[in-house]
Amino acid sequence: MLNQRSSFFSNIAVLSAICSCVGFGAIAFSSAVVASESSQSGMPFTYGALVAKMRAQAQDAYFEPTGELPEALTALKYDGYRKIAYRRERSKWKDTENFRVHAFHPGWLFKHPLKIHEVSEGVAQPFVFEAADFDYQDADLAASLSSVSFPGVAGFRLLNPLNVEGRMDELVSFLGASYFRALGAGNVYGLSARALAIDTASGKPEEFPNFTAFYLGKPVDGSEKVTVWAELDSPSVTGAYQFVFKPGQQTEVDVTAHLFFRSDVERLGIAPLTSMYLYGENDRIGFDDFRPEVHDSDGLKLRFANGRTVWRPLSNPSNLQLSFIGARSPAGFGLMQRDRDLKNYQDLEARYDKRPSLWIEPLGDWGAGAVMLAEIPTDQEINDNVVAFWSPNKAVKAGDELSFHYKMYWGDEVGRSELMLMPVVQTRSGKAGHSASEKSSLTRKFVVDFDAELFAESGLDGEQLVRAKPHIENTALNGTINFADVHYIEELGVYRVVLDVSREDPDVPVELRLQLTDGEKAVSEKWLYQWGWSS
Repeated sequence: MLNQRSSFFSNIAVLSAICSCVGFGAIAFSSAVVASESSQSGMPFTYGALVAKMRAQAQDAYFEPTGELPEALTALKYDGYRKIAYRRERSKWKDTENFRVHAFHPGWLFKHPLKIHEVSEGVAQPFVFEAADFDYQDADLAASLSSVSFPGVAGFRLLNPLNVEGRMDELVSFLGASYFRALGAGNVYGLSARALAIDTASGKPEEFPNFTAFYLGKPVDGSEKVTVWAELDSPSVTGAYQFVFKPGQQTEVDVTAHLFFRSDVERLGIAPLTSMYLYGENDRIGFDDFRPEVHDSDGLKLRFANGRTVWRPLSNPSNLQLSFIGARSPAGFGLMQRDRDLKNYQDLEARYDKRPSLWIEPLGDWGAGAVMLAEIPTDQEINDNVVAFWSPNKAVKAGDELSFHYKMYWGDEVGRSELMLMPVVQTRSGKAGHSASEKSSLTRKFVVDFDAELFAESGLDGEQLVRAKPHIENTALNGTINFADVHYIEELGVYRVVLDVSREDPDVPVELRLQLTDGEKAVSEKWLYQWGWSS
């Protein structure tokens, strides 16, 4: 476990170290290159041809990128790079109504140039970017780069009038490896997504596939959607991706992926999500901070094929913590920012209350597998320390071809249970027993609130809600539930469950499950929690 944790944590630390300077979450060094034919002017393009190209490419050995930037670009340092901004007057697609394209400047950590193409009427042509497209906020730096040829860029962003008509706001950014982030209306950037995860927390070094070329479908006037195609490459896999973005209150992304494996993969992660959780109501021990909560996401939600939902609050553990929730062809899963009340964060700069949730809705039969959640210890909010994805049970072997189709929803929480079950709205923990009890690392109290609004909507008044006190169904693995009670709190509009739990072995995590029923059927989503190693 120690070796696994060390390699996993070091990978995440490297990814997260870049975030503050470019306004992006956990990203990785991009080793993107473009196949020679992709640089030809006027190349015919279809998604089917891209799939065929990546299938053929998987038959060849992985080509380690060797392309280098001019010395003037590689010499860029952090202080200079962070000041560089794309000039809005140099936007691509200014002749379209709803979308604009900006590039991320090459150089500094982004040493391998990435080509971006425009696709119009079935023909792909490279976008050309140059120093004049950027504001360097430094006359000497601008002068030193004015005559430099840009062989490519680090990534790109799409803009759209997402929030105010006539004003172009950022919609999505692609930067580093296969990472990207999108926004719903009213959101600020928070968690990230990536195309694929390879051997995450598997006991061997994680592999980060790269997007190696992008093709942006130029939208026709009035179009509310934009399509991005991408080539993916790594030592183990090639892939052809199609993303169709539809901006809105929940920005919808239709994703199609065709994957071709060069080698066996021990743990494959489909639709991986990466987020940050520093502390919240359930575990703020050790943080001397005026803010009550600091996180981009506060829980993992999973919806099974039968419509039932599971809520797993996130935590910042003292050791690497892995959870696997088995689900055959799940109806959906995602990392949610369920708490959207500014009073609960008190942060007017970071605005964690505006961070988007990200819901993944699989399309078609994904077969048997599990949603994996990895939680990594961190003491800084600049580190993305939470990873979640769906992993198939079937082993992935060299020569395999897999296809996945799913939708992403970026914005306020979506994916509520079709069964209209009461959701978890808050989880708290503290010492077990009463106020005079002595604190023990072998006992813990958990307080879970369920939103009673659905009961109220059924026409029950306050007294009826009290009399409708639901039943508690709970279990503890590697622990014992010593006390359990539920009661309705009218002032808060919740059913509150209180659990006192004990453990025998401080080195073995305790797995807790809790659900409310009416005696026959479930009336709440299922609450899961991993009480990790005792400190």
